[in-house]
Amino acid sequence: MLSILTLDEQDEWNTIVQGFEQHDVYYLANYVKAFNIHGDGEPTLFYYEAGDMKAINVVMKRDIADDKQFTGKLPANTFYDFATPYGYGGFLIEGSATTSAMHALADEYSAYCKEAGIISEFVRFHPLLQNAEAAKSLYKIKPLGKTITVSLTSTHCIWEDLRNNKKRWIKKAHEAGVEVYSGREPELFQEFKRMYEQTMKKNNAQDYYYFNEAFYQSVLHDLPDHSVIFYAVYKGRKIAMVLVLYGNRRMHHHLSASEEAFSHLAPTNLLMYEIACWGSEHGFESFHMGGGVGSKEDSLYQFKEGFNKNSQTHFSIGKKIFNEEVYDYLLDMRRRGERMDESALFFPLYRSSFSK
Repeated sequence: MLSILTLDEQDEWNTIVQGFEQHDVYYLANYVKAFNIHGDGEPTLFYYEAGDMKAINVVMKRDIADDKQFTGKLPANTFYDFATPYGYGGFLIEGSATTSAMHALADEYSAYCKEAGIISEFVRFHPLLQNAEAAKSLYKIKPLGKTITVSLTSTHCIWEDLRNNKKRWIKKAHEAGVEVYSGREPELFQEFKRMYEQTMKKNNAQDYYYFNEAFYQSVLHDLPDHSVIFYAVYKGRKIAMVLVLYGNRRMHHHLSASEEAFSHLAPTNLLMYEIACWGSEHGFESFHMGGGVGSKEDSLYQFKEGFNKNSQTHFSIGKKIFNEEVYDYLLDMRRRGERMDESALFFPLYRSSFSK
């Protein structure tokens, strides 16, 4: 009933995923390769089939001994945890998901995790697939906040859903001579990496958000049919760039960057609008931009919300402890050391950073 696949079985992995009507790019083996390179863990696909129901879940399997908080304190290859790969995921379930069928899935999945030394799992559910509710028998679900999704029904609808200030900024950038292009040339990925790292430095981003050359090479070569870079040009110079992922009629804002010296032109406003229009013209149904930092309705959220004042998508997380005894043991180890940040939202808590 429960099958476990790794990247060594990439073709079979992708065949299974694409057999789900509502699958998305985040579930593909080609997508998680880059985050394996980034050091996020070992990508694993779980495939469950019983009766009229089938389900998939993609996770990054992480050795807890590799976490910097446990350096030299735990044996390797003993205790693990799962996390959704960067972006969104969670169990995708199709067919007759009756209460008894879901309990059977939960029992078999939990039994496997306990046997395999998996201590806990953290899930970022997919706002467009709305798969959190279906998984409530597997996880403790917590709704966090809104995300912004642009409907790509038509370019007319895209324009009408904009807030008035966005319309003004888009017109201003266009009138100033900013133009938008797209492509996948290796040179574009090089330029994106440079601009993105400058943007992260300006924003005082954590080390995690700096991706190495191999990461970008993976996106370039492993996702030829699922990724594209859009860029804004002003007087022959690229001043803003967005890496977009797409698949199964959905587009996703993945990473973006801009040149601070040209912020007065607000090129990203025009860029995001043109991306949405491109998607509509190429048969896509939605463009998901995500939400604010930590799901707050902050300045980032307000920037995105201006592109669709009527967006109705929401983000939820899931938490599961498979081995309470070891979870408490790891937490006790942390509490005996340097003071840790015990924020209620952080999970698993034993991976929490040091308190400032």
